[in-house]
Amino acid sequence: MKKITTLALGLIIGILSYGQSGGVKGKVVTEQQTPIANANITIENTSIGTMTDVNGEYQINDLEKGTHTVKASYVGFASRSIKVRVTANTVTLVPDLVMQEKQEQLDEVIVEGRQNQYVVREPSSTLRLKTEIAKLPQNIQVISSELLQDQQATSIMDGVIRNVSGVTMLEHWGHFARVNMRGFRLPAFRNGVNVQDSWGPLSEDMGFVDRIEFVKGPAGFMMSAGEPGGFYNVVTKKPTEAFVGNVSLSCGSFDFYRGTFDFGGKLTENGKLLYRFNAMYQTGDSHRGNEDAERWGVAPALTYKFSYKTRITTELNLQRAESYIGAAYVFAPVVDGYGSLDRNFKFTDTNYPASEIDELTFFTNFSHDFSDNWGFETRFAYLRYDQEGQSFWAWSIADNGDADRRVTQWDALSVGKYFQTYFYGNFNTGGITHKLLGGFDFTEKKYWADFYNTVAIDVVPFNIYNPVYGNSTPLDFDRSVAVQHRNGGDPYSGNTVRAYYLQDEIGFLNDKIRLTLAGRYTELLTLGKEDQDKKFSPRAGLSVDILPTLSAYALYDQSFLPANGVDFNGDTFDPIEANDIEGGIKKSFFNDKLKTSLGAYQITKQNVLVTDPEHPDFSIQLGEVRSKGIEFDVQGEITPELNVILNYANTNVEITEDTDESVIGERVAGHAKHVTNGWLNYNFAKTSVLKGFGASLGYQYQIDRSTWAWAADNQSDLPDYFRLDGALLWKNNKFRVQLNVNNLLNEYLYAGANYGTYLYWQSEPGINGRVTVTYNF
Repeated sequence: MKKITTLALGLIIGILSYGQSGGVKGKVVTEQQTPIANANITIENTSIGTMTDVNGEYQINDLEKGTHTVKASYVGFASRSIKVRVTANTVTLVPDLVMQEKQEQLDEVIVEGRQNQYVVREPSSTLRLKTEIAKLPQNIQVISSELLQDQQATSIMDGVIRNVSGVTMLEHWGHFARVNMRGFRLPAFRNGVNVQDSWGPLSEDMGFVDRIEFVKGPAGFMMSAGEPGGFYNVVTKKPTEAFVGNVSLSCGSFDFYRGTFDFGGKLTENGKLLYRFNAMYQTGDSHRGNEDAERWGVAPALTYKFSYKTRITTELNLQRAESYIGAAYVFAPVVDGYGSLDRNFKFTDTNYPASEIDELTFFTNFSHDFSDNWGFETRFAYLRYDQEGQSFWAWSIADNGDADRRVTQWDALSVGKYFQTYFYGNFNTGGITHKLLGGFDFTEKKYWADFYNTVAIDVVPFNIYNPVYGNSTPLDFDRSVAVQHRNGGDPYSGNTVRAYYLQDEIGFLNDKIRLTLAGRYTELLTLGKEDQDKKFSPRAGLSVDILPTLSAYALYDQSFLPANGVDFNGDTFDPIEANDIEGGIKKSFFNDKLKTSLGAYQITKQNVLVTDPEHPDFSIQLGEVRSKGIEFDVQGEITPELNVILNYANTNVEITEDTDESVIGERVAGHAKHVTNGWLNYNFAKTSVLKGFGASLGYQYQIDRSTWAWAADNQSDLPDYFRLDGALLWKNNKFRVQLNVNNLLNEYLYAGANYGTYLYWQSEPGINGRVTVTYNF
């Protein structure tokens, strides 16, 4: 905590001591006016530089007053330079740098610029916004593909959340991630659409992922029917004009083997047809043993450019996964305490079968620019999730260690259909600028499930102190009828959302002050309700440039989400509503290579369901929960060799209204009060004897935490969590060899809950490692 405070004070001192400087921004395009992404932008005779984003745009700050030469370079194109006059406290607009494609064949490719890019300056197009993240009145943190590679993450459950302040993951069934932030569950988005189910979707494989965007706050940029904590948006890899080609092979602890390949580029010489094709295969056991599981997937994508103004992109993602649902859980009497059984203790039988999951997602995105200032996008998406399997749970644990183990059939089908269309435009009224965004969203979700058949699997009780495996009753569930036709054929859950929205980002004083005014009108039809719930949700935000590298923001927003079920009288519930008030500052250092943000928020969630005091088996709608906290994030480059991720969050979620007044003021489970994470990556300089070598070290630290429930007296009985990980790597233009070692201290780490009559937890493996070799074509 002292280190965090010291760093925060250092940032404040840096802000107060900031001197006069200016900046430049502009765009790099081809002769056909096509934006060039990832072009190298440098300031000649300095070490200052950056790269263009997906829109071909760039910005460099902290430049001294005077004349500078801006140079753009990109493989296969002739370099372009332009002289620019920089004035104090002003960002100068540079004319478009038009690059001409080289006709000769390149014998050698030299990639300039930084090899590790932890900073992402622009939101993806799937978030619909055209404003730089630092200028938005909201806290958005992006995990780049380079960071995912450095940490050797294979799925969203593989420690990815460590890179964002205040994000934790509850213990899981094994096939999907339940990610929490600000005390509430985060919906899972893919390419801008909400694909979350109650028990899904399948955990995202990082082999197909370009970046992950964590959007904090309830708005979800016009998608209001969701939890108020925010959401995470997985952006998949898209076709590119520049050739992409690499193959990687991995092996590691517990018989882990994995292979991936990623190819993309032009399918036609004129570049009108682009492609991307990703594939992966993985197999591995757990540290408990006898849980060998396979996973494979393919993800082809095509882009056709009708012109530089019009394009269509279609993506398909098909995955099959095996999962031992519930096998990670371990149960023990309360008197024994957490961790009383061996870290590798196996509670399921050795013949416990895997569940099989098939998931298909399909995206089509059509975009057209009417002019440089106006355009629209339309997006179609479809998700189908099929699961055939079972889940495991212990219904009771006797003091002598005898367990009542049961397995429940769990077959499921989830179908989601999505349509989005929106327009965007820029115009001026006098000296005031406007960025207009408006559109329509449609979502239809249905989830069928059969988890009504539960069997006790032990003829002789299974004893945790003297476990005997292989005596469980064989499972024989009836699957003669498709799951969507069982139990009357009605879906278990589902909803239909129609939302209309309009937002105007108004810029004053050369865009140094940006006022965001927005509103959403949402129609929500929840399964089991005859009438729609309708609500208008306002949004107001303010972002101010105090200095070219320092901005402050404030935000007020609302959200609402369905409340399923009925009360004692059979009446359905109103949607659960939430209000969010937050504010903070964003500061960049070292020529925009290091990004920092510091913010505070308060979320009030109303109409929360609480137990009916007269009918305890039913609920009434009177509750209110309040979440408040502070968040601090550091992300980027300190020197050309050293990259850093550092974050801290303080989160406190309490009951503020309930029919039982005695619980008012009690904390709500599902978060850690203090969470801090760090990741340092060092690559030796090109002039060093150790050229090509690098090393990483990272930690995760959680204090005063719970998952599903608190212990007695509403207190945490889980110990603090500290994990240390490291990595070594060597790379050149063709090869990359990387070793990651997790849990370097070999700590017994776990998450769990106290259910009063027994404890349960899920353990992580002890020290374990993974080696990956990547070849770039």
